[in-house]
Amino acid sequence: MKKEVFNYFFLSIGSLILSLGIVGFLSPNQIATGGTAGLAIILSTLFNLPIGVLFFLINIPLLAVGLKFIGKQFALKTIIAISLMTVSIDLLKEVIHLQVLSKDPLLATLYGGILVGIGLGFIFKGGGSAGGGSIIAKIVASKSDLKPGTVILFLDSIVILSAALVFQSLELALWSLISIFATSKLVDLVLTGRSNEKLVHISSYKELTTLGKLIHEQLGVRGTIVKGNDLSGEEKKDVIYIVINSNRINMIKQLVLSYDKNARMIITQTKELLGKN
Repeated sequence: MKKEVFNYFFLSIGSLILSLGIVGFLSPNQIATGGTAGLAIILSTLFNLPIGVLFFLINIPLLAVGLKFIGKQFALKTIIAISLMTVSIDLLKEVIHLQVLSKDPLLATLYGGILVGIGLGFIFKGGGSAGGGSIIAKIVASKSDLKPGTVILFLDSIVILSAALVFQSLELALWSLISIFATSKLVDLVLTGRSNEKLVHISSYKELTTLGKLIHEQLGVRGTIVKGNDLSGEEKKDVIYIVINSNRINMIKQLVLSYDKNARMIITQTKELLGKN
């Protein structure tokens, strides 16, 4: 029950933030975002209808068609998110008459994309979606060899081309592309957080148990030692896996090199870290 309360809170706050990005920054400057939200902005310019209403009208048929592909629970939360966004967008634009927060194309693009990305991130954390592209992507992917990401990219490309035609400006379409990019980055940031941890792989033909103890004693880091062979199967080769804070990378480099100057280290950024090792 507590988890579901948080889920619906995320859906609500995400819908409001996304709506603020559309009404305060993107729509007044004729900058489209991706998916059905961007399509609603374009159609609103063409037919002079409320963005929220158009957003709802576009998504509900898609949900009805795609219900069996996305599951009832996911569909329910998506319907709630779409309804909240519909109300929030038109409430801010048509009732409150929210003033344009920036008329500068660069600021409008970046801040609009950031707010839409944060909003989508919270909606995804709540177990729903903003409908549209994700639903079509699931349907097409189930009927073909195309990946959902490829389908979404294709749909967003159509939105950008439509924006160029309707707004009669290639420049506005390019701003829309930047907005979509900013949105994607903020979605990832909200979902996985900004990790300051690095994943380090250390491999050596020398036995690494002693090095593992040194790392643990001097840096207070836990990890895993995997014992195996090289690809030829003729020589033994140990591998250490550890996760360490970025500001301690140089320390572990020095420790490894002092133990085995021929050891190989691979350092990668962690996207998300769960649990304890």
